[in-house]
Amino acid sequence: MTAIDPTAHLTAEQIEELGRALDAIRDKVIAGRGEEDAAYIRNVISAQRKLELVSRGVLLFSIFPPAWLIGTAGLSVAKIMDNMEIGHNILHGQWDWMRDPKIHSTTWEWDHVSPSEQWKHSHNELHHTYTNVIGKDNDLGYGIMRVDEDQKWHPLHLGQPLWNFINACFFEYGIAAYDLELGKNLPKDRRTNPEFRARAKAVGRKIRKQVLKDYVIHPLLSGPSFLTTLAATFTANLVRNIWSHSVIMCGHFPEGVQVFERRSIDGETRGQWYLRQMMGSANISGSKAMHFMTGNLSHQIEHHLFPDLPSNRYAEVAVEVRALFEKYELEYVTGPLPKQVFSAWQKVFRLSLPNKKPTVKMPDHEQELVAT
Repeated sequence: MTAIDPTAHLTAEQIEELGRALDAIRDKVIAGRGEEDAAYIRNVISAQRKLELVSRGVLLFSIFPPAWLIGTAGLSVAKIMDNMEIGHNILHGQWDWMRDPKIHSTTWEWDHVSPSEQWKHSHNELHHTYTNVIGKDNDLGYGIMRVDEDQKWHPLHLGQPLWNFINACFFEYGIAAYDLELGKNLPKDRRTNPEFRARAKAVGRKIRKQVLKDYVIHPLLSGPSFLTTLAATFTANLVRNIWSHSVIMCGHFPEGVQVFERRSIDGETRGQWYLRQMMGSANISGSKAMHFMTGNLSHQIEHHLFPDLPSNRYAEVAVEVRALFEKYELEYVTGPLPKQVFSAWQKVFRLSLPNKKPTVKMPDHEQELVAT
């Protein structure tokens, strides 16, 4: 929450005009969806499954270092594809229009310890509705970090770089934890709530299933390569977790991305919601391969504006969206992955420390004078 609102120069009518322009972009893509898009996601799913199968086959001989390296690299990429370009986007309903029961948000389950139904609630319904609203968006700081200078500092925040690193390494478990909203459900009276207990049991079942598949069945199938296959699977999960954590951090945490107070969304219009998505997100620039491996979340701004559009269309949409940023004199926060990662981690460290000077809240009329 900056003292000077970067959108203060926009009138209410301009904001709604912006919203109508974005609606028009969305409507055009929806009208143009077709067989080429359907073929894209089917080909991606087919390639991912083949890559995983081949990689696990190579890991049967992981006792030999070349096989371990090739199998681990392939399995890492396959797991990233499953989570990012496939699972995340299918669960957003991006491909529901195909009416294929095998590729549908209501039937898809992914290679992840968080059950898809719980993830859809915390991510689709909460994160995308309340993007970067402190106290409403659990994805903002993952519920364990201070994310703005105006938040009260506590000595525990000194450890947030460490908490963030641990969360990156075991990110799928961190997601499962805040899907369960453990922070508010840990007290005894909450833990006994039947709804919470049912959701916790669902998470437990999914964790057991994932652990059995990755750390028992596949290593056992490797026979004498049991331990090396076990290590390879752990490494692939670690790579996938750190990669997905980095991509998501780059989407909402670099310098220049705005955060919002709860009161700021009271009575929010469609245009204002669009504007908050624009100011609360950041992109990652790069090659087509980079965009693919991020699940096209490198187009985080476009994804937050249009979360249900097919991910393969975000690159073309980005051209029109960026033109709107320029037209309305707004900052389009983007940069290469190393720059965005550095910016996000710099912010993590900076906010782990107490403010050098106490934040002074100016009266509204004085803030307006500063803005003008």
